[in-house]
Amino acid sequence: MAGKSATAPDLPSLGRDRTAVEEITLQRWTDSVCGHLDEEGEPVILVGHSRAGAVISQVAEERPQKVRTLVYLAAYLLADGESVSQTALQDERSLVVPNMVLAPDRKSCTLRDAAIKDALYGECRDEDVILAQSLLAPEALAPLTTPIRTSAANYGRVPRVYIECRRDRAVSLSEQRRMVSAMPCQQIISMDTDHSPFFSAPDELTAHLLSLQS
Repeated sequence: MAGKSATAPDLPSLGRDRTAVEEITLQRWTDSVCGHLDEEGEPVILVGHSRAGAVISQVAEERPQKVRTLVYLAAYLLADGESVSQTALQDERSLVVPNMVLAPDRKSCTLRDAAIKDALYGECRDEDVILAQSLLAPEALAPLTTPIRTSAANYGRVPRVYIECRRDRAVSLSEQRRMVSAMPCQQIISMDTDHSPFFSAPDELTAHLLSLQS
């Protein structure tokens, strides 16, 4: 979010982007977001959802001057040297890890169809779930298993906000709060939603994000 405008670019290989999953690394995702920031004339509020928390942390390390605030939306808030996979495996209440299906080449993964709604879109309208599922694609494992590398001098100087989702079954509330306890944020916003409030509570989420611009 910059000024009054907001953009939501797809990461390479996800959403409508058709980059081959075999080409994806954490650095590829980071470079993609940095490219968008380089086009902005002023620092932005950078929002990362779920595993994209690792991406925005790495982006803030590389472009701290371009980020006004980092917003972790039910996202992985990692310390230097931690990875998404390492942290997710500790989350015993998550429905994601036990329902992940690895590709034969072990370079990507998917989620079992029967678990998708409960894990990711438990309180979303049926039409939103259908839309979301139509955009799901095999996800590269490399960014999930790669530790982030951050420093106090760069990443550490960017303010952080965490938006917790209390009914989340992908990144459990207890895991969200554990991460925030380990990596304190300047502000914590709590939403009584599932893992995808941009579908289940879009107006409330928008209001919270706009409040950060003041």
